[in-house]
Amino acid sequence: MFDVIRIAPDQVHVLVYVGLLLLASQAGGRVANLLNAPRVTGYLVIGILLGPSVFGLLSRDLIVHDMSLMTDVALSVIAFSVGGSLALPKLKRLGGSIFGVGISQALGASIAVTAAMWAVLPIASPESSVWPTCFALALVIGAVSAATAPAAIISIVREYRARGPFTTMLLGVVAIDDALTIVLFAIATHVAGSLTTNNAVPLYEILLTPLVHVLLALALGAVMGWIVRATSRMFPGRVSLLANILGAVLLTAGLALSLECSPLLACMMLGFVVVNFVERQEDAFAAVDQIEEPLFGMFFALAGAHIEIELLRTAGWLALVIVASRFAGKLLGSRLAAQVFGAGKTVRDYLGFGLLPKAGVTVGLILQAKGHIVDGQLTQIAFNAVLASVLLNELISPFLVRFALFRAGEVHTTMSRSSGDRP
Repeated sequence: MFDVIRIAPDQVHVLVYVGLLLLASQAGGRVANLLNAPRVTGYLVIGILLGPSVFGLLSRDLIVHDMSLMTDVALSVIAFSVGGSLALPKLKRLGGSIFGVGISQALGASIAVTAAMWAVLPIASPESSVWPTCFALALVIGAVSAATAPAAIISIVREYRARGPFTTMLLGVVAIDDALTIVLFAIATHVAGSLTTNNAVPLYEILLTPLVHVLLALALGAVMGWIVRATSRMFPGRVSLLANILGAVLLTAGLALSLECSPLLACMMLGFVVVNFVERQEDAFAAVDQIEEPLFGMFFALAGAHIEIELLRTAGWLALVIVASRFAGKLLGSRLAAQVFGAGKTVRDYLGFGLLPKAGVTVGLILQAKGHIVDGQLTQIAFNAVLASVLLNELISPFLVRFALFRAGEVHTTMSRSSGDRP
């Protein structure tokens, strides 16, 4: 009798794990709050505990393949929220400083990490260290280090109901980062390929493809935004409006993935169009707010499950170099641009602290870069160091983002949440 109801591990339906992640992540978030930590930290720790590195309840294959759709859904909604934080009146008050700061901090991080890694990579594997390989790896790692992950930032902004010019600047810079990182990565991989292989491709061809993909993603998001604008009056209730918005977000992300352009950029543009040109934008974002927290919890728990603690043993010190140099580059880059463009003392002093998170874009690009550099011991060590730096960033950065928002004086945790509380 009991043999009939016995379930082998490979027969457990994926929905069991989805439900487990939803419940466990919310419990982890609650414990984190009790310990005066951001909920994101609790979500990540729960994922690490459930993942292959600790208890192994979630297998590597389940995380990477079976539950990848949940990651795509969560990232799409997060990107939509980032775009929705960029209302034109707020951007006009910031003027051109948002673009100056965005470009400066990305270049600052890229240059600082490139210089630091070029200096230390020969130490990591002296027997396989040659100048072209070290410089190629340093360029690629520097390029992917420009990216700032929106998920942790938007989650903490929502948790502490932060709003104001600093928050708008922070989210605007995050939105700019993706496009810049894609272009920097294209240039870096071209140079790296030229240095380490004989399969060099003309630079204009390398640049043209990512630029087309960036423009395609922005155009896709804009078109879907105008479709939402045209159909929003057909959905008078908040629940039906949520279905309309969520459908548009998932359709935009799906089309972007099918066209091999960035779903993050496309969904950010969708959110930007909705917040600025849709009459019922407050109702639209209030509806989305209702489902964001469970998505945040599941997304970060999955992110935590991806983390391999073993990486810290093999490339931990290199990861520390990446984290420290990237932070220095973003801090100095944002300070310099804030000074030049008159962005204000708060931005100058604290924006760099809010730009430390990195995750999906960095991991995706560094794995993609393997095809551009001759594989070897040093390459494996360097790429493991990047992945280990993501682990460190995921655990440290939530506290620094919270610190920046508090120091900027834009946290409103005691206020009742409403659609008007959006950053």
